[in-house]
Amino acid sequence: MEFEHPSLTIAIALAAGVVAQSVSKQVKLPGIIALLAVGAALGPEGLGWVQPRGLADGLFILVELGVAVILFEGGLNLEWSRLRREEAAIRRLITVAALVTFAGATGAARAGLGWDWDLSALFGSLVVVTGPTVVTPLLRDMRLKPRLQTVLEAEGVFIDAIGALLATLVLQVVLLPEASAVAGELGHVASSIGLGLAAGLAVGGLTGWSLRTGWFVANRYETVFTLAFVILLFEVCNAFIEQSGILAVIVAGIVVGNIDTPVDRDLKEFKDRLTVLLIGLLFVLLAADIALDDVWALGWAGLTVVAILAFVIRPASVWVATGGAGLAPRERLFIGLVGPRGIVAAAIASITAIALDAQGMDGGSALRAMVFLTIAGTVVQAGVMARPVASLLGLRQPTRDRVAILGAQGLGLALAEELRRAGRVVVFLDADPRHCRQAEEAKFPVVFGDALEERTLLRAQVDLIGTAVGLTANEHLNRLFVREALLTHGVPRGVLAMASAKGREVPEPLQALDVDLLFEAVHDVERWDVRWRHDEVVVEHLTFTPPASGSEASAETDAEPDPDWTATRGRSHHERFVMLAVKRGDAVTPMTREFSPEPDDLAAVAVYFPERDEALRALGEAGWQLRTDGPLGRDAPG
Repeated sequence: MEFEHPSLTIAIALAAGVVAQSVSKQVKLPGIIALLAVGAALGPEGLGWVQPRGLADGLFILVELGVAVILFEGGLNLEWSRLRREEAAIRRLITVAALVTFAGATGAARAGLGWDWDLSALFGSLVVVTGPTVVTPLLRDMRLKPRLQTVLEAEGVFIDAIGALLATLVLQVVLLPEASAVAGELGHVASSIGLGLAAGLAVGGLTGWSLRTGWFVANRYETVFTLAFVILLFEVCNAFIEQSGILAVIVAGIVVGNIDTPVDRDLKEFKDRLTVLLIGLLFVLLAADIALDDVWALGWAGLTVVAILAFVIRPASVWVATGGAGLAPRERLFIGLVGPRGIVAAAIASITAIALDAQGMDGGSALRAMVFLTIAGTVVQAGVMARPVASLLGLRQPTRDRVAILGAQGLGLALAEELRRAGRVVVFLDADPRHCRQAEEAKFPVVFGDALEERTLLRAQVDLIGTAVGLTANEHLNRLFVREALLTHGVPRGVLAMASAKGREVPEPLQALDVDLLFEAVHDVERWDVRWRHDEVVVEHLTFTPPASGSEASAETDAEPDPDWTATRGRSHHERFVMLAVKRGDAVTPMTREFSPEPDDLAAVAVYFPERDEALRALGEAGWQLRTDGPLGRDAPG
């Protein structure tokens, strides 16, 4: 088979990139390491299945467009209020720390590799950047304190634009060292910044307004509309002033991300998936384009320079820059040890190497190889050290032990009260102001907003949530909320209420996750909310004692446990009670369909008061007897 066909190269790189990232996620390894290895293995010096040079100029068109989408997605996830709070630290990291890194890396390359000052300065400018494509996945599952997460993510986004402009400036100085040319290039950089800011604000504002109002954007066309304008913005800005497009798409992403639109979640989800696809494609293509002999030629000298950059220059630059920025010493130390390089460094290094080759200057291949070695080294260093160092310094948030309940209404409030008595922290999410007021009056933390939006979940401190509870009358919303919490934000467990007969099983899309059905059986949540508003519900506390031996109930109890153990005792009892929570030992958890009672288990049960006697009789037949010594919590008497 002929592997030099351009379209086949792209197809193989796409598939290989997705597979590499998927496997990396499953084995919990940095995805970029796998992408670099796969690219090298599939490239001309490996199996020869990926031939980047066959794409000619198409390679760099793909790189440019991919970088535009990736950086827009990075800006999309930056919340303005968070940026304002950490403005001092972010500003100093992308200015002072960047200059210190540039100077230090230049000196390290000069001393360690023996390069001339021109090539060393180019290397220094290229390794200034820390990429959001590496930082964000690295921090996602660490439960890092919010301010540190904000600082590192924002630095990764903004420094890409700063680094690209710096690399362009240094390259032009190297190619045209005359004083007039340098002055002209400084003016070029200033113009790039000005155009990027202005165009990003304008196009971002127009796009966000269009998405919010629906003006000339048809339903279901919102994501492709945004994508088209991002690419157009990037290319138009670059056509006027080179490298201005990077800053423009970052600013546009921030503006759009901070405008409330009906499609916030869809847009971010689409961009996130597209980013995964593009990162895989670009890293595989760029890694395949690296001559492995150039990497081996760097030897121990190259590894030493990477080590100096990661363990000396990065920490020193952060320490110098963040003094007086409101960060604690341990926070500054941690930031100094987390500086992995990403896709922008790889892309600009490739473009710089080609520019040097075109001018007949030596060192382009070695420069690119050194940048890729730096990417691999810093990603491995950050991936190995970040989590244990954060734990050692006490910068990770507590264990996920909170319960998030979607739906601040009757059954939700009753369940929350039982969990609170047991010392569990409960937070409500709801988009109805009336429901939020109910929860606030009951002294519960409440987050108002769309629970499917990332910013709402972040306000609820999703990194601390151990159980996500979908408890609204809208079964579809319950499913989406639980799925979003578990898949996107790593919440360990989810439970959801179902009202229909088909809800006897966990919905198929959630069966692969740790999800269970809430309560002992399916229930009509809306009916119970109405009863609650009419003051027709009372919460009773019961203890489980297996029925006497030889009885009919005992025979049922000794049999194989039935997940629907109460519902089987008669449909007529179905809506007379709802088992809310169960206590076994010291642990109090929401009642679920999979629960099988044991002696001395305690339960909190919402009972429809007009049918209280019938409900208690049915529960008694199943082994649940009314307690006389108080509720489930640790404040119960006795």
